[in-house]
Amino acid sequence: MIIVGVGVGPNMLTQEAIEAIQRASIVYGSKRAIELASKYIGCEAHNIENYKTLHLLPKDAVVLSTGDPMFSGLGKFAGEGDRIIPGISSLQVACVRLGVNLSDLAIITAHGRDHAPAKKALIRELRLGKNIFMLPDASFGTMEVAEVLRELEIDADIYTCEDLGYPDERISHGNVDTPPVVGSGMYCIMVVR
Repeated sequence: MIIVGVGVGPNMLTQEAIEAIQRASIVYGSKRAIELASKYIGCEAHNIENYKTLHLLPKDAVVLSTGDPMFSGLGKFAGEGDRIIPGISSLQVACVRLGVNLSDLAIITAHGRDHAPAKKALIRELRLGKNIFMLPDASFGTMEVAEVLRELEIDADIYTCEDLGYPDERISHGNVDTPPVVGSGMYCIMVVR
């Protein structure tokens, strides 16, 4: 199997990803991933119904992963001998849009997980003086991040980056007292000191 990162939004495929998709004899992915790569798909494309059965796909299958497969993506399902092609992640795009250096950043994922470990990581990294990039969850978003900052008495800028790469991309700014409000389910949070 070849797991291909299709980027966080339209027109964010790498040349390596495009070539792998064009050579594919069969493609699998989420509806969104297939849409992002559609102009390069020249074979059958199937929606993935159950991600836990990816290992049962044909050896030559190309599996599309939104963003980068190794950042909360499908790379975790790769087996021995599988190939992974990186994609442009929300992390990369958010840092570019906000001018934040990746080397000054702690990366936290709360998306689809129990938020207790994410909160613990957030507290630890903030105490170390790091800027934060976070993939939030419905139960752990901007309000919860602002509350942690308030508890730690840290004054920082809070940004939400919604629908990165899409025509309706929106970046909102707030702080501990007035965290930004999101209108999309597809967003990330940046805490910048």
